[in-house]
Amino acid sequence: MSSFLATFFNLLFDALFIAILGYVIMSWVDRTGNTRVSQVLREIADPILSPIRSIMPATGPLDFSPIIALLLLQLLKGVILSILT
Repeated sequence: MSSFLATFFNLLFDALFIAILGYVIMSWVDRTGNTRVSQVLREIADPILSPIRSIMPATGPLDFSPIIALLLLQLLKGVILSILT
């Protein structure tokens, strides 16, 4: 059972990592965010990024919340996987 949970959480965190990375790349390519891919990635990434943005101070046009989110996801993934294995 713990092997299934470890695999599940590993895939979940990898999918979130890819979604946030895709969100960042699409924000450079599709500035308006009108494509369906941009909308889906925004729907996945915004619930993770919004709390981080509300805590961080404003840094002008640069948004560091994806970097912090990716670091936190990797940290949380490591903690959860070490508990399950």
